Amino acid sequence: MAKKPTEIMEILTSFDLTRCKWSAAQLSDCDPKTVQRYVGLRDGGYDPLRRVRRRRLIDPWLEKIEELVERSRGKIRADVVHERLLAMGFSGNERTTRRAVAELKAAFCQARASDGWTTAGPSTRQESQPRPGW
Repeated sequence: MAKKPTEIMEILTSFDLTRCKWSAAQLSDCDPKTVQRYVGLRDGGYDPLRRVRRRRLIDPWLEKIEELVERSRGKIRADVVHERLLAMGFSGNERTTRRAVAELKAAFCQARASDGWTTAGPSTRQESQPRPGW
């Protein structure tokens, strides 16, 4: 089971205090191998609090999916993307494709929303003036 960041910090501070994985394990109520793992990560230059994302079957195809999402401006459906990937040799299932398309569509929409576009000004309804009766 994955440790919470506070538990990881407790393990590391216990080890720094005692300099012994068995004592640190007793202080932080975990296995000595867990202490050894997190201390090894920290001493190896890695951030023990950072989660490492596992490699997915669809990772080699993400560039193509991103291209399809951008060309369609986020309108392409996941089943259409899946059909195209199958024709290109993808061997995963449709659910994997749906997850990837959803992630890339969300990123595409987020990027579009933060582009900083502005409108030309008040519309023809005279939005700058108060409406009567409101």
